Amino acid sequence: MEFEVTHPFHPWRGQRFVLSTRKQNWGEDRVMFYDAEGRLRSLLASWTDVAGPDVFIQVAAGRSFVRPDDLATLAALIAQIERSHGG
Repeated sequence: MEFEVTHPFHPWRGQRFVLSTRKQNWGEDRVMFYDAEGRLRSLLASWTDVAGPDVFIQVAAGRSFVRPDDLATLAALIAQIERSHGG
């Protein structure tokens, strides 16, 4: 099975690779493949077409690359840092 790199800012965008395996690695859904030099590489599965279209990306249509739940997590982290520094 082949997959294509679809992340808009990745230097391999548009390139196709043969999928070696897909697994949870470092707590992330990743695809594993061999590059042109035969080195084993991995990418986030969400940066490829392996998982199918991402509904958020489709709806955002390039207007936002940050998910609302990620923004809420960031805001909570900032608040925690402020509290720990007396802010």
